[in-house]
Amino acid sequence: MAGIIPELPFKGAFTALITPFKNGQVDTDSLRKLINWQIEQGIHGLVPVGTTGESPTLSHEEHDKVIEITVAEAARRVPVIAGAGSNNTSEAIRLAKHAEHVGADAVLIVSPYYNKPTQQGLIAHFKAIADQLSEVPIIVYDIPGRSVVKIEDNTLAELSAHKHIIGIKDATGDAARPARLCNLIGDDFCQLSGDDATAFSYLASGGHGMISVVSNIAPKLYSDMFNAFASGDIKVGMAINKRLMSLHDGLFCEASPGPVKYAAERLGICNSEVRLPLVPISSDARRVVDNALDFAGLL
Repeated sequence: MAGIIPELPFKGAFTALITPFKNGQVDTDSLRKLINWQIEQGIHGLVPVGTTGESPTLSHEEHDKVIEITVAEAARRVPVIAGAGSNNTSEAIRLAKHAEHVGADAVLIVSPYYNKPTQQGLIAHFKAIADQLSEVPIIVYDIPGRSVVKIEDNTLAELSAHKHIIGIKDATGDAARPARLCNLIGDDFCQLSGDDATAFSYLASGGHGMISVVSNIAPKLYSDMFNAFASGDIKVGMAINKRLMSLHDGLFCEASPGPVKYAAERLGICNSEVRLPLVPISSDARRVVDNALDFAGLL
């Protein structure tokens, strides 16, 4: 991954892992299978129990278990950025400290949802978590479509001064943002796209990688796309991105991760079970996903 991407602790194509379920329980066998397949396919890192991992409906025990399995199964072959966010600061501290204790390489902390904190509230929240960690760094997760409040650029600049806050998962869809943040913070602040459809454009604007939903079912395509870009072969990267675009659109035709879990079932990775309040995707959505898989050459 040498070339036009600077040397940073976290760069490349990371998968926001789905959490497989079977009969209402976490399907640990399928989770282990998914992790090993991802690594074999060349993915650069794994992100368990984020939005795609249905973290809001996992118990604390299940949340901890999924992280423990991911860290153990990855076995340092690729970095693990463990989801540890909450709209309750004390709960986020507990989750982050557990992830650090079991060996995660970083923690992903989402902007508090529902509470609608001010920018000063966001700063206090993230710093309170960072102050409780010994070594593990924090990737701030900005996803205003789900959390309501956007983390402003100046807020990120202030947070970046903390030794444990080293980057962002940016799910705003603003492909121009990396250049602005590089000018404001510098090139050593990790910028990872959290929006599949604009991830390639995000790289072109100065981003360092992506945390992807689509790579659950297409890890090799995603890692190949990043590797092509990082080595300067922009034309090849663009061609892969074009091939993936049907999945970028199709896997978000209904609330994620419903569509990507259906796609995973179609590809024999795990079943499509989700937890309430999510429900299986509609027949119309299944047709959309099938067409996207066919276009991408995965069926």
